[in-house]
Amino acid sequence: MRNLTGAPPAKGTRIVLLLIAQVLAIGASHAQAPANLNFKSEVSKQERIYRSEGDSVPAGYTVDRTLANYVDALSTGFDQALAALGPADRWLDIGAGKGQAILDYYAISYDLSYPQGRERRGRKANAVAMSIEDRRTADWSFSAASAGPNQLQYLFNRRLREYAVAELGQFQIITDVIGGFSYTADLTLFMEKVTSFLTTGGSFYSILQDVRAEAAGNQPYYKDAPFLTEIANEAGGEVQICSWLKSISCVQVTCELKKGWRPPLEAFHVQKVCNEVKVPALTLAHYEAGTPPERRFVLKN
Repeated sequence: MRNLTGAPPAKGTRIVLLLIAQVLAIGASHAQAPANLNFKSEVSKQERIYRSEGDSVPAGYTVDRTLANYVDALSTGFDQALAALGPADRWLDIGAGKGQAILDYYAISYDLSYPQGRERRGRKANAVAMSIEDRRTADWSFSAASAGPNQLQYLFNRRLREYAVAELGQFQIITDVIGGFSYTADLTLFMEKVTSFLTTGGSFYSILQDVRAEAAGNQPYYKDAPFLTEIANEAGGEVQICSWLKSISCVQVTCELKKGWRPPLEAFHVQKVCNEVKVPALTLAHYEAGTPPERRFVLKN
């Protein structure tokens, strides 16, 4: 069976971080984190994972996913939507690693697979890779130079939340394959940022590993472990990730469980349909470093 990360997610010790009344803010965000020294420790561990190099890179932290991986993992229709982009359009890839998916999009082999690609050789969408760490290779430098000024951009050392629309502009397609959507401690702010960077009619494609799917029939993949990402309401009831996404105003959402992956994936397609976006607020209740981390959120009334 396929495994997007190449290995089971690193879990570490499953220390439960209890949500208590006194909380501290994460950055400038309105999300809140457990006021527990373990939370700061887990964040530090996560930062070390982001910056790891060579033999110190933990199992499951993958930075070279191909465009074929994206097409296989993301929602049905992603490949057609990407191929339909023209020279006036823009694609943002969050958590791009080495930017291999974007390099594949610009390769001649991609053009041979899509009639639109052959027709638009040299006139493709602008593509922006975003990564916390600089993972650029010689291949990226060569392709960026060949494509022309600002056709391919690589942004690093800043997270999505640190950018403004005035700086980045807007995009017709945003992708995230085990990037910020899987790693952030502030899921509300992350989705606010993503939707602000989408044009009206634009689409966000992403996935999560090992979550309660919309059909609600699946169980956690790892024995005696919870789902990797969970949301509960204030009464303690379960809220599916798909349901929470669908509660965001001004978006249309489809969710697709991909059972062939190990752990299973749920793929999300979030299309922005108007500008008055409002994302229901989540409070962080638990965060444990990993690839990706284990997260629990509480949905505020």
